[in-house]
Amino acid sequence: MRKILPMLWASTLVVLALYPGGAAAQAGNGVLLPAEQRKQAPELGLEDTAGKQVNLKDYRGKVVVVDFWATWCHGCLQEMPWFGEFQRKYGDQGLHVVGVSLDVEGWKVVKPFIAKATVPYQIVLGNDSIAQKYGIVNMPDTFLIDQEGRIAATYIGVVDKNGFEKNIQKLLAQK
Repeated sequence: MRKILPMLWASTLVVLALYPGGAAAQAGNGVLLPAEQRKQAPELGLEDTAGKQVNLKDYRGKVVVVDFWATWCHGCLQEMPWFGEFQRKYGDQGLHVVGVSLDVEGWKVVKPFIAKATVPYQIVLGNDSIAQKYGIVNMPDTFLIDQEGRIAATYIGVVDKNGFEKNIQKLLAQK
């Protein structure tokens, strides 16, 4: 992934310049979009640590946090405890957190890391294809998905914890 990040930067900038409707372009940094302006989130179709395929369509009716991260990303490591806290606090109310690792070394580095860090939410292994679908050019990048599978807010870089939690609360209240 480290080798292709520069390529992703360039290709994503070109795509965003030509097509302003891309996933990363549509919500600004943490702005909660009105429902009528939200676009369908790209499907994940990725395997978790148990080998189970994770699809966003399986979480319709729930608010989903999709966080793109890597074990070497300092901002990602800063956010992980917050996402764990939100999963514990709001999981019973309909929140589901999915961490998408973009580590090049794959499960070899991810499984030991999440075991040691005791990450309390679902982790899947991403790939170049999903990174491109979401317009990932750097990490962390986080997407807040509404109950209908649409991107409600996009966060480029480390999220503002309090603002992020307020957006979770607003979405959960929109049952």
